[in-house]
Amino acid sequence: MTVSTTVLVTGATGRQGGAVARRLLAEGRPVRVLVRDETTASAAALAMAGAELVPGDFDDPASLSPALKDVAAVFAMPPTAISPSGPDTEREVRRGRALIDAAAAAGVEQVVFSTVASGSAAKVRIERHLFDTIALPTVLRPVRFMTNYISAGVLGVDGISGGAHRHLFPPDKPMQVVALEDIADFTALALAAPERFAGRTLELAGDQPTPVEAAAAISEATGIPVRYEQITDDEAEALGPVIAQTKKRWQAGHRWHADIETLRVIHPRLRTLTDWLNDSGAAAIRAHLLTTR
Repeated sequence: MTVSTTVLVTGATGRQGGAVARRLLAEGRPVRVLVRDETTASAAALAMAGAELVPGDFDDPASLSPALKDVAAVFAMPPTAISPSGPDTEREVRRGRALIDAAAAAGVEQVVFSTVASGSAAKVRIERHLFDTIALPTVLRPVRFMTNYISAGVLGVDGISGGAHRHLFPPDKPMQVVALEDIADFTALALAAPERFAGRTLELAGDQPTPVEAAAAISEATGIPVRYEQITDDEAEALGPVIAQTKKRWQAGHRWHADIETLRVIHPRLRTLTDWLNDSGAAAIRAHLLTTR
């Protein structure tokens, strides 16, 4: 009897899940991706790369079972849920639990679950359910993505606009960042050694420059001047209570604390910001800035 090695990847049409799917496909592992719409350009690109597309929706638990048939492991990244009044914690928890329960019902023993380093209330609850339900669970908690510099920014923060990177972070304090490729590498490592990574929670970062140092590195790598600006307390308040509270927590010292030295022992080729800029980041940032002027 042939034993399946197929991995179901959720969130594959997004940046993180897409990086994981491409990494696994590159090493020759069969990949199945859960998609709500098989006709999107990102879904078509995954199919062209060799992934099997399977329709499914976290809000329809019955649709998850077919996607999990004959699957060896799952990379899980249930989508967040936003209501008109803000984050919808209960809906996000239902989504995460639905996938975990469906995986357990299908006999899947290994799930690598990617959350966020700050650990939202919803994700912490999903993590607990994962550890209670799955035999070989691993939680990855990535910090801020290096690719966020390429984004258009959300709620007036992040990305680069008008020559400035604007954010909540104090300008002279370390700000941990991680490359999407490294999240994919850690996922591949965990999937290749289920027993070694079972029961572990890894906060993921590859570098920790200050925002000012990061802006200087981007300026040097791209040849385009970029400065850092911390948004004011009033600006944070205007962006809503979540942003305002997060800024206060950072000012008080509540930040990410990934152990980069230990992570580098596990994954010696862990990328620094400079590595990422030299590899692909500088070209991507330069192209983004030139098209948004």
